[in-house]
Amino acid sequence: MQYQLFNTITTSTPNPIYRSYSLRNFRNIPQIEKLSEEQKFAVEVVAHILPFKTNNYVIEELIDWDNIPNDPMYILNFPQREMLTPEHFEKMAALLSNGAGREKIKAAANRIRLELNPHPDGQMEHNIPSLTGKKLRGMQHKYKETVLFFPSHGQTCHSFCTFCFRWPQFIGVDSLKFSMRDTKLLINYLREHEEITDILITGGDPLFMKSKFLASYINPIIEANIPHLKTIRIGSKALGYWPYRFTSDNDADELLSIFNKVVRSGLHMAIMANFNSPRELKTEAVREAIVRIRNTGAQIRTQSPLLTHINDKAEIWAEMWQEQVRLGCIPYYMFVVRATGAENYFRLPLVKALKIFQKAFRSVGGLARTVRGPSMSADPGKVQVLGVGKVNGEEVFMLRMLQGRDPDWALRPFFAKYDEHATWLDDLEPAFGKDSFFFDQG
Repeated sequence: MQYQLFNTITTSTPNPIYRSYSLRNFRNIPQIEKLSEEQKFAVEVVAHILPFKTNNYVIEELIDWDNIPNDPMYILNFPQREMLTPEHFEKMAALLSNGAGREKIKAAANRIRLELNPHPDGQMEHNIPSLTGKKLRGMQHKYKETVLFFPSHGQTCHSFCTFCFRWPQFIGVDSLKFSMRDTKLLINYLREHEEITDILITGGDPLFMKSKFLASYINPIIEANIPHLKTIRIGSKALGYWPYRFTSDNDADELLSIFNKVVRSGLHMAIMANFNSPRELKTEAVREAIVRIRNTGAQIRTQSPLLTHINDKAEIWAEMWQEQVRLGCIPYYMFVVRATGAENYFRLPLVKALKIFQKAFRSVGGLARTVRGPSMSADPGKVQVLGVGKVNGEEVFMLRMLQGRDPDWALRPFFAKYDEHATWLDDLEPAFGKDSFFFDQG
């Protein structure tokens, strides 16, 4: 019955032809003439190190080309000179200006990339699980209840966010990439780990792949009938960057039928949607896409990092959360920028992030207060900054562990010395004269 419900909704959005732009052809974008030659060259320099990709929906419907170079959606898609250190920028600029060969440029880019902390917070060292002694390089299992799965067909996106902490997935270096084609390994791992209740299918963007490929991953999971599995989540930016994926793409109905099949199987289906700017919620295409997804029985939960130059004002977050609730989505996380890639360009001090979160949280109604933040997905777990205060005369950060590598750490509060410059958990020191945090001994 649910399938018939969403399938009878006719789309009112046009059926645009998807056009993708990368470093190779970005000068073919008509609007690019708004940029100076210096700005164009800066895009090319940075894009030789950090991945660049965008599409015609972002260019035509989201970016305000009359507000270049300050438009948030432009910065979210187009690399900026300041995203690299001056040293790294000048090294690559010199190679390009002097006509260096492809292999020399690639070697230099890879050396710089390795200095940008491509896999922070134990992703390679601590998160990769094993099965019968074999490392599963297309999965991560950090928290007891949740396993991440990286299907090989979904390791790209409709557009690349310049802040993306998964940027190593897109640079063509296999040793830095998570990817798996064999769903049988995932299912066998699930059978051996009865503590797992949730699968998060991630990337890249799993909803970039054709529906028939997505079905080839999800159908075996459903058919395996694993009793302790309760939820399938899909992490995606498609609603923000190509909502036609759910409305007028030639396999959009097939995609929605997959969501509905998950729901009818008795599993919960959740789309973990990344929205970074209110503008991504305002087009007719995205609003229609949200309706069609919700009519399958799937839920949409929303999240984003807090980003300088993009959304570092409380009013922006309040507007996003209110509009998301109005459209039937559930605000989920405000993240702190991870220590990788262009994080120096986007990060904020934790004390400023906290003030933005608190001001935005106080200005929205109860249904939007499902959101949690500011949250750091750090090596020991997800750490939420709760507040700043004085305890026994010492100014401290009050924090709690939302999720931990050790399940017993969940919701455990702890304190750190106040530091107005700290931007990440690693910058903080234990309060009250202690030598370490509780999780340092874990």
